[in-house]
Amino acid sequence: MDAPAAFRRQLLESIPRLRRYARALTFDTPSADDLTQLTLERALKRWRQFDPRREMVVWLLSVAHNAHLDGLRRDARVTVTDPADLQQVQDAAGGHPGVDVGLRMDLQAALALLPAEQREALLLVCVEQLSYAEVAEVMNIPMGTVMSRVCRARAVMRRFLDGSARAAVPPLRRVV
Repeated sequence: MDAPAAFRRQLLESIPRLRRYARALTFDTPSADDLTQLTLERALKRWRQFDPRREMVVWLLSVAHNAHLDGLRRDARVTVTDPADLQQVQDAAGGHPGVDVGLRMDLQAALALLPAEQREALLLVCVEQLSYAEVAEVMNIPMGTVMSRVCRARAVMRRFLDGSARAAVPPLRRVV
């Protein structure tokens, strides 16, 4: 049986946010399109698992997050555009670079420095404007972990964009 019309309508309305999140996760437009397609296919196959009391976007981002993790496990590597190659990638994409091309390149380079867990949490909170509780649900982790990851990611981004830390991300401390 096909998904109901209301479900399909909500699904279509959620595609721009889903695609934006996929692009932020993969740093690669074709890979983001593949992830978006895979997410939509999974959502349509499993439409009965959707709880109508839940927000569609949160459910789809959770499906996308899990699909992305599945792909990482399957490929055993992350495809990230090297910050040094950002200009070439942008030139290949064509079009007008925009007024803040330097800032965008700096942001992409700073995001590339973050560990995937921190980058995903930061993007869900700051770009997708999900609450910490919604991000915890999407990533299937405790809310305190989300808050910690976002805090660390913001600190690294701030240091990088201020120019005070162009090196690698500081390692986590072991607390026993």
